[in-house]
Amino acid sequence: MKILVLCYEYPPVGGGGGRVAASVGAGLAARGHEVKVVSAGLRHLPRRAVIEGVEVFRPESFRKREDTCSVPEMALFLLTAFFPALRLCRQWRPDVIHAHFVVPTGALALALHWLTGIPYVLTAHLGDVPGGVPEQTDKLFRWLGPFIRPIWKNAAAVTAVSGFVAELAEKNCGVSAKVILNGVPMLPPPARLELQNPVRLVMVGRLSVQKNPLLAIRALSLVKDLPWRLEVIGEGPLAAPMRECVEGNGLADRVVFSGWLAAEEVSERLAASDILLMTSTSEGLPMAGIEALRHGLAIVGSRIGGLMDVVADGKNGLLCDLTPEYFAKGLREVLENPDRLLAMRAASLEKSRDFNLPDRLNDYERVLESAIR
Repeated sequence: MKILVLCYEYPPVGGGGGRVAASVGAGLAARGHEVKVVSAGLRHLPRRAVIEGVEVFRPESFRKREDTCSVPEMALFLLTAFFPALRLCRQWRPDVIHAHFVVPTGALALALHWLTGIPYVLTAHLGDVPGGVPEQTDKLFRWLGPFIRPIWKNAAAVTAVSGFVAELAEKNCGVSAKVILNGVPMLPPPARLELQNPVRLVMVGRLSVQKNPLLAIRALSLVKDLPWRLEVIGEGPLAAPMRECVEGNGLADRVVFSGWLAAEEVSERLAASDILLMTSTSEGLPMAGIEALRHGLAIVGSRIGGLMDVVADGKNGLLCDLTPEYFAKGLREVLENPDRLLAMRAASLEKSRDFNLPDRLNDYERVLESAIR
């Protein structure tokens, strides 16, 4: 197959959605498919590069930051990416278009489909579906609703990265989406699971309102009578308030801020940790959670739809209501019971098999081939 991937984020630009697009694209390229990507360009990135067998085109998008994209910047991506993508469609003639994110990227896929007749497949991630991140997107979707409906309607197929995202698409858009969980390569299982001394917690991701990092510090302040250490990997608008919260709660000697790290370094830090702490208010299917599973970490996370595919409550982790008190209760439960924590870590290794990348690539191959037919 000749596959044109459209995604307004692609590593190092963006977050989990871009990493999903990259892993799927590289995986399909390794299987012999021709894969080209059109994504947002930044001035310090090359306009064209070959990454893991995938040819990536990055027309200037006037985006200011790698980790943040505003609505006007999304609109600029559509404008600047349109002609390079159309040129690829007419000269390279892909068999199918794979668009990650219904909004904004689906609008570009729809325009190319109307002009060239090439079928497109949508992959919905969370914030691109009404109800996914209501505090950020509800007003936008009310205004854009009539313009978004043709994107869903004209797609040859729709996939969703989690059962929760698929439920939102069915409930709010009347669209039946096939669930294809995000995948990662499996790692050799460790010879023996052992807890760090003291127990090591880790948070990974953008320090934003959605990730709710201040709640994590407030919860940890309620269990500071127990031994633990926390590493925070990531940056964002709440980094400074989070540091202030750490200082104000007397936790400066127990919390380390590492900023953004390369993927290899993140993997190393996860391998040396025991618990992934996720206090998010909303998630589609967090790549940090899947990475934690394959490294055998227990997960203490929010009781939200996007974590249901990652955490079996009480088995490989605990789901907590979004208050410091509930999270403190969950943390105390695992910190005071090392045998249970080890059992949860072992259960995470077992659950990681649900996200085996080759199996997920099989799913995408079948959907893309069906769209072509």
